[in-house]
Amino acid sequence: MRSAEGTRGSRADQADQRRAELLDAARKVVLERGISSTRVADIAKATNVSGGLIHYHFATKDELITEMLRATIGSEAAGLKELVEGPGSVVERLDRVLRFYIPESRGDQSWILWIDAYATGLREKVVQELLLELDAAWIASIEQLIRSGVDAGEFVCDDPYGAAERLDGVLDGLVIRYTLHPSLLSRRRLLEHARIAAAREVGIDPSAFPDDQ
Repeated sequence: MRSAEGTRGSRADQADQRRAELLDAARKVVLERGISSTRVADIAKATNVSGGLIHYHFATKDELITEMLRATIGSEAAGLKELVEGPGSVVERLDRVLRFYIPESRGDQSWILWIDAYATGLREKVVQELLLELDAAWIASIEQLIRSGVDAGEFVCDDPYGAAERLDGVLDGLVIRYTLHPSLLSRRRLLEHARIAAAREVGIDPSAFPDDQ
């Protein structure tokens, strides 16, 4: 017979799996409808479950959306950590971080989600706090890279935190422009701007970044 502890563990695993499925479905629905227009009923329909089951795992729509955004932040932070601590020179790693920040296309789902979240965050404090958490993770990672470059003698920067904060702000503005105004900025031009901004902050020539191959 299966032990009571094993049964509880199995149920907990099933509950975790169901929550993960609902969070994934919520993300897809939000990308289609927007945060403010998404209803629990829409997510229930997308997963072919009842609204009651969703409320069993998440008390409110706000809790579900919040957890979905938090899970997305966790995923991005894990990818960012790999790049920051990965192989190669500091310049090469900084270039990988810039490329990771910049959308692959104007339809990049992650950036569409965050632009929508920025608008929601104007009125929803919990979303605003999550966005601050996301920004803090990016700034800390860029600061870590800049400090590593200074220590290695690759960069010259008296204020790594300030440089990271400015670079994060510049990238946000460029990416939003790239996403919302397709005719004004190509991805290649966006990467060029990002490299120039980063190079100025760390005292190198933009040509120090790897070729685009």
